[in-house]
Amino acid sequence: MDRELVRTVKLATKNHAGVLFRRAVRHLPYIVAAPREHEASRAKTIAHFGRCGRFSGESMAFQKRMLERSGLGEATHFPTSLISLPVDMCLRTAREESHAVIFGVVDEVLRKSGVAAADVGVLIFNSSLLSPTPSFTSLIVNRYGMRPGVVSHNLSGMGCSAGIIAIDLAKRLLQVHENTYALVVSTENITLNAYMGNNRPMLVTNTLFRVGGAAILLSNRAADRRGRAKYQLIHTVRTHRGAHDQSFGCVTQEEDDAGEVGVSLSKELMVVAGEALKTNITTLGPLVLPISEQLRFLATVVLKRVFRADVKAYLPDFKLALDHFCIHAGGRGVLDELEKSLKLSPWDMEPSRMTLYRFGNTSSSSLWYELAYCEAKGRIKRGDRVWQIAFGSGFKCNSAVWRALRTVDAAGLDAGDNPWMKEVDMLPVDVPKVAPIDETSYQIPN
Repeated sequence: MDRELVRTVKLATKNHAGVLFRRAVRHLPYIVAAPREHEASRAKTIAHFGRCGRFSGESMAFQKRMLERSGLGEATHFPTSLISLPVDMCLRTAREESHAVIFGVVDEVLRKSGVAAADVGVLIFNSSLLSPTPSFTSLIVNRYGMRPGVVSHNLSGMGCSAGIIAIDLAKRLLQVHENTYALVVSTENITLNAYMGNNRPMLVTNTLFRVGGAAILLSNRAADRRGRAKYQLIHTVRTHRGAHDQSFGCVTQEEDDAGEVGVSLSKELMVVAGEALKTNITTLGPLVLPISEQLRFLATVVLKRVFRADVKAYLPDFKLALDHFCIHAGGRGVLDELEKSLKLSPWDMEPSRMTLYRFGNTSSSSLWYELAYCEAKGRIKRGDRVWQIAFGSGFKCNSAVWRALRTVDAAGLDAGDNPWMKEVDMLPVDVPKVAPIDETSYQIPN
């Protein structure tokens, strides 16, 4: 057998078994999208939903109630196709939305890093609900003239946790391909995935999901060890509970009785997310927690399983090992539950809550808006550890842990580097449990 193939198989086997990977994977610049031309207030969104004529009065009232309780603010981003008259939901406008986000973030990350597109050896793209032909990876290769040998993967249908899946895949590929860069692009398409029916479980996504995206450049090059790199990837942990029917079916794309397609969220979502998180942190804990916390956790397991003692399972204090928490901004309910479950403080939750408020649920890219918030606030110090946690359909819970290689000077950032810089001094803001929408604040032009 070819020696290179044998070496590749051994490396892949080691990594799959969870052995610490050999080649350090470092995080160079990343860019998140903030297209000002797509900003839409809640009143504007509701007004255009009402004008499109596809929703019943009850459905409009339900969406308004949900939006008032969602935790979203007045400047999230909505595709032009859905706030046009008439609504223009087609493949052409869907592509226009995705192209604007993809080209915007990739242009900037290449410019900021000074890396030529031809030097990128690995390209990974993820978007769950839009997967055209040719693929988005082919689109990027064509647009930027990437080399014929670029290793590309186009991930679809993997939900809001696909961003961490893409990072984990890049990590594994960078163990095999030496001295190169990996470009990861994460986004979601809204145009073709707004739900235009009257089934309540499918209407919820209209009030949460918004336009967004991120491009992340990773490197295993020794030359990037100092100066250029911001973070080093320490761990990735992926949990998939798809073998359980309840988990598999809690987030599904389907048709309603009228043939309208949308994503349905079941009432069991919070329970399913909790079980997935529990499984994920059971694997992650031994990798990051101090011995004292591991022993406390082990003691409760022994008491419960061996001695049948009626004791509550010990929840480790992850703040003893991790400094910053970037939790997928999936919705206010998910964030509330995780704050309680992980015993986090309002300060810990601030990046996620402000991301939900300012940008909405941008799916797999939300983790990068949260990290950008931490940087804009001057929170990231050398040696700090950042925990990114994402949940997605299937049902999956995925984690990535990064170590900061240098202190990020917020004063050295600008709006081109970080979308929070123009307003970071005004944040955080108090987001009430219910924020009434003033429908008179926006009138659709004649």
